[in-house]
Amino acid sequence: MPIATFVNQTTRSSDNAGNNLLVQTTVNAWGHYQKVKFIFICLTYMIPPIMVYTWSFTAATPSFRCHHPNTIDDAYTDRSNEIFRKFYQPTENECAAHQHLLSVKECQRCYRKIKPAKNVSIVQDLQSCDGYVFDRSVYKRTLVEEWSMVCDRVGYRSFVQMIYFVGFMCGALLFGTMADRYGRRSVMGISFVLMMISGFLCAFGPQQKFGVRSSYIIFMIARFLLACSTRGISESGFVLGSEMVNPDKRLMVGMVMDYFFTSGEFFLVFMAYFLRTWRSLTFVITLFTIPFCFFYLILPESPRWLVSKGRFDEAEQILRHIAAVNKRDFDSDAYERLKDDQKQHIADRTVPLGIASLFQTKIIRIITVNLFFQWLAQNLVYYGVSQSTGSWQFDPYLSFALSALVELFAYIFIHIILDRLGRKLPYCAFAIAFGLLALLVLPVQSVLAERKTTLRVLMFILNISLKFCASASFAIIYLYSTELFPTSVRTTGLGMCSMTGRLGAILGTFSNDYLARIWMNFPTVLFGVVSLVAGIAALVFPETLNKPLPQTIDDIESMNLPLFSTNKQQRDLSRGDNIPLKAINT
Repeated sequence: MPIATFVNQTTRSSDNAGNNLLVQTTVNAWGHYQKVKFIFICLTYMIPPIMVYTWSFTAATPSFRCHHPNTIDDAYTDRSNEIFRKFYQPTENECAAHQHLLSVKECQRCYRKIKPAKNVSIVQDLQSCDGYVFDRSVYKRTLVEEWSMVCDRVGYRSFVQMIYFVGFMCGALLFGTMADRYGRRSVMGISFVLMMISGFLCAFGPQQKFGVRSSYIIFMIARFLLACSTRGISESGFVLGSEMVNPDKRLMVGMVMDYFFTSGEFFLVFMAYFLRTWRSLTFVITLFTIPFCFFYLILPESPRWLVSKGRFDEAEQILRHIAAVNKRDFDSDAYERLKDDQKQHIADRTVPLGIASLFQTKIIRIITVNLFFQWLAQNLVYYGVSQSTGSWQFDPYLSFALSALVELFAYIFIHIILDRLGRKLPYCAFAIAFGLLALLVLPVQSVLAERKTTLRVLMFILNISLKFCASASFAIIYLYSTELFPTSVRTTGLGMCSMTGRLGAILGTFSNDYLARIWMNFPTVLFGVVSLVAGIAALVFPETLNKPLPQTIDDIESMNLPLFSTNKQQRDLSRGDNIPLKAINT
């Protein structure tokens, strides 16, 4: 989700002294130069969703059943399916007797009768399948089929995606730190090369001659590296884009990148529709990343980062080029004032506050713990819903495309309302609405159980609505968190939130793969309960619209939180532990 970087990186990169002077130096904060470079950066934002959601197609689970025990060349055809159903498929009573913890559907496709049924009234023992037959009418070949990652082996599928989200966490920490130390442009270049290498490793690393075990390990490592590189591109790319514009343009920058993010989803589903084997799709998607490796030659380093590191000559060269392209004069006097201000800032720089500062006083503890839960809940909901479009009981390619379209509409909608209604009301409304809609699954399934067509259409409408609410609340919480943490510990707080959020994404993957085996709608109901609790818990947050960003923990303590109050003694304890205001620029 691209707007995540709006939180994680704009604050980190905006701690440069002399921010306003730097804007004056560029003379035109949204000139021709910035527009052209911004387009290139936005194009890179098509890559992360492609890499995240390729898994929805390469590891899709087609319809399947047990292999017919008396047939060598069994196939998933109407005739063979009918023969299997008649003689070997367990009945509901047999599933209830032997595999009552699984749904009937899961039991019937993962177990078979030990011997052909002669008397249907007799309850027979069941045994797990020793082989599977897959439907190839939609997917020609997926990793699930190749490695039989179904039934009692579904954990292999889940583990790969969980490792991917662990790679997200590691990549965010590693490349975020590297971008601050070595520059945004360099990290983007390294990330694209790593992405290309890991992509080809995903496509060609697993080979039959290596065996399933070795192929699985190779693929898992490649996916981990792919996730790391994805975070390097998205984080560094957003920083680079946001540092080219005025602070008042940063919301626009974040939302436009979200639009390109959804464009990547449309590109993916288009390619997946024509490339229906997992290896060919992975290979072509990786080929698509090769031109982006040359963006290193096109994109400049961030002049703000260069100034923050005291590399004034390099920054001046870039700024003079920007002014020339924008057909403006370079303000040398303003730049000299900027250099003096930054040198003073470097001299006065203090050691950043640590994680313990997030729990220093009552109000900051409440906000911190609540935001941790909000991030976990929204990652659980968003990734859980986004990765389950294949279970919408419609064509999976159409379902994915509609999901991306709904996500785009959600971004446009919140782009319109956030600066009008604030952050708190829309966020709570979308989170609570998601919870209520998800719980509607229970009465809908029970009332319309016999009306299959009506149930199918209504469930599709519910899934679309859930996707809209999940996308909207997921995007808002990132921006909202930026405005709730004080500048003195904002980067630390948001980094911890991001870590917690990835745990939510991992739980979402686990829920879709395991809980759905018990009941198809179990994950949706779980997501709904968590989102409902999150929406109610967010009511304690203050509104931040048109209010100055909190600079210190003392500023947070002065906020009015519903149901909670502060006292002067707590605020006094936090004084003296904050970064001087002159060293902070939000």
